[in-house]
Amino acid sequence: MDKKRQIAIFTTASLPWMTGTAVNPLFRAAYLGKDGERIVTLVIPWLSLKDQKLVYPNNITFSSPAEQETYVRHWVDERTGFKSDFGILFYPGKFSLDKRSILAVGDISERIPDEKADIAILEEPEHLTWYHHGKRWKIKFRLVVGIVHTNYLEYVRREKNGRMQAFLLKYINNWVVSIYCHKVIRLSAATQDYPKSIICNVHGVNPKFLEIGKKKLEQQQNGIQAFTKGAYYIGKMVWSKGYKELLELLRDNQKELTGLEVDLYGTGEDSDQVQETAKRLELAVRVHPGRDHADLLFHDYKVFLNPSTTDVVCTTTAEALAMGKIVVCANHPSNEFFKQFPNCRTYDNGDGFVKLTRHALAEEPAQLTDAQRHELSWEAATERFLRVTELDQEFTRKLSKSPTKNFMSTSLGLSSSMEGASAYVHHVASGFEATRRIFGAIPKSLQPDEEQCKELGLPIPAGCSCNR
Repeated sequence: MDKKRQIAIFTTASLPWMTGTAVNPLFRAAYLGKDGERIVTLVIPWLSLKDQKLVYPNNITFSSPAEQETYVRHWVDERTGFKSDFGILFYPGKFSLDKRSILAVGDISERIPDEKADIAILEEPEHLTWYHHGKRWKIKFRLVVGIVHTNYLEYVRREKNGRMQAFLLKYINNWVVSIYCHKVIRLSAATQDYPKSIICNVHGVNPKFLEIGKKKLEQQQNGIQAFTKGAYYIGKMVWSKGYKELLELLRDNQKELTGLEVDLYGTGEDSDQVQETAKRLELAVRVHPGRDHADLLFHDYKVFLNPSTTDVVCTTTAEALAMGKIVVCANHPSNEFFKQFPNCRTYDNGDGFVKLTRHALAEEPAQLTDAQRHELSWEAATERFLRVTELDQEFTRKLSKSPTKNFMSTSLGLSSSMEGASAYVHHVASGFEATRRIFGAIPKSLQPDEEQCKELGLPIPAGCSCNR
């Protein structure tokens, strides 16, 4: 009997934070482990109680990793409809207020013992390796696959001195990803381009949205009006998530869209400003707090408007299509995957937006075929992932394995190569507190503190309270 491949999926967030890098890697772990042919481990960040209160919604907190693991397993099993078969490990993390994201603390590759280090999947590889200081991922694991989720350059360009920041970030991202990943998958061409990367959407839709779509299909086939509401948009309520573009389109085309009513659902830092801007429009634009997209409230909407161009592959667009709705979205690389579906309508300018929106509201959505529904599913996403990574084929790459965790001893064989030298420079630079701070690392994140070590059952490193 062939030895099973051991897959460790490292990601940058965890439930109950309902962000893409918490949800999608969780579904990936569940579906990769479903057939029992692989040993899968999901490695997620553990936050102190103080950071949990900043990140997790509805005052949800956990007193132990075991308690959070129970929450995560219940959530995914309830949505997939099967008992998940994968392990969960936690690494120490800290929440960065200025980046609004979780950053790893210490060498998180150590969460996987050397003897079990076979395949690593790095969800957001640049994010996980910006400040990595420890054993080189390519040395520890036989295969390292990076999956690029986020269009960081687009977000940075919108900040003060954005062009210069984006220029620097582009080269830093290229640097760390080339050092630490054998293969790179970009979910769409909307991400930063990486040498030798593959563009493939390896994400699927939460199965409950496909179930909603099936019920709507039955109503359509039985002659029942399936969609009784008009247009809406849902997303985190920050300007960069499409609200700016949508409100500008509505403002500039108010006469052409007379009578249009739009409901916006979201919660975020810009909620008050979005509400104020919406009030100044002559159109009926109603702003509501964020809700779960699968909520019964959304089932009867017919048209999903999504002008966002900062997404890589928009989860809510996929969810809307799965529910049988018509989607009106920008003609942008992030929406390329969705163009294969008859209910996806893309526009190039304001006139196109007006025309498509009016047509969408006047007609009934096309009925999805079984093949089209499958293409949106996590089963199909897993098939695409296995195909492009070739995980189920014999991986013949031979790398020396050493039980020591010392960086130099595992990389001496590569020191003559440019890549080895480059990795060594990153290792040295990331080992000093001053250098880390210059590049935006959280203070004292070189090693986990005593509290995190105790909570995770990790050995307390010497001098952990006083990083260099």
